[in-house]
Amino acid sequence: MLSRLMSGSERSLDREFSCTVRLLDDSEYTCTVQRDAKAQWLFEQVCQHLNLLEKDYFGIRFVDPDKQRHWLEFSKAITKQMRSQPPYTMCLRVKFYPPDPATLKEEITRYLVFLQIKRDLYHGRLLCKSSDAATLAAFILQAEIGDYDPGKHPEGYSSKFQFFPKHSERLERRIAEIHKSELTGQSPETAELNFLRKAQTLETYGVDPHPSKDVSGNAAFLSFTPFGFVVLQGNRRIHFLKW
Repeated sequence: MLSRLMSGSERSLDREFSCTVRLLDDSEYTCTVQRDAKAQWLFEQVCQHLNLLEKDYFGIRFVDPDKQRHWLEFSKAITKQMRSQPPYTMCLRVKFYPPDPATLKEEITRYLVFLQIKRDLYHGRLLCKSSDAATLAAFILQAEIGDYDPGKHPEGYSSKFQFFPKHSERLERRIAEIHKSELTGQSPETAELNFLRKAQTLETYGVDPHPSKDVSGNAAFLSFTPFGFVVLQGNRRIHFLKW
C-alpha cells in the first residue's frame, strides 16, 4: 500500500515542477508548472500576477549551465528548452524596448521599463556621457526619495545609491546638485517619466550587447535596438543600420 502511494506521489512530481521568476523589482513569483506546459503559460501567469496588459515588450530569460543567457520561446514546452533539472529560476525582463516609453498607456508598464533601464544603467549596458549619467541618476533619486531635505539627506547622501558599475566622487556631487536644485516638486511618477524621456535619447538605449569581433579580430558588440542594428566598440557606437 505504502509503495503504491509513494509511486503515485513520484508520478505526480514527475508531471509538474516548481518555477521561480525574478521580477524587475527583485521580488519573486513562484508557481507549479505542468511538465508539458509551454512557456506561454508561465508568461501569462506572471503577467496576471503583475496585472500587466502591455505584454509584448517583455519576455522571460534564463541562464544555461554554461552561463549563457537565453529567452524562453513561448511556443515551446519549458522542459524542452532547459538543459538542467527543475526547479528552475528565471527572470522577467524587457525584450523589446519601446521606441518612446513615455507614451506607454499603463503606469505598470512604464514602471517596469523604468526598472529595466535603471538595471541597464547599473550593469553598464546603457552607456552615456557623465552629464547624462548625472541627470539620469538624479531622476532615480527623485523617484526613490523625493525632494531633497537637508534634515534627512546629509552630505554625501547620493553615495548610498549604486547607479553605475563605478563612478567618481565628482559625479556623485553633480548628481546631488541636480537633485537639490532642479527636481524639487517632481512626483515619483513624473521623475520616472522624465528618466524614460532622457534614456530614450541615448545611443545605447535598448542595447542588449552580444560579444563578437570585427574583421581585424578586435572585440565588438552587436545588438538590435528599437531603432536599428548597432555595432559597438568600447563605449562608442561605430555602426548603425536604421530599420
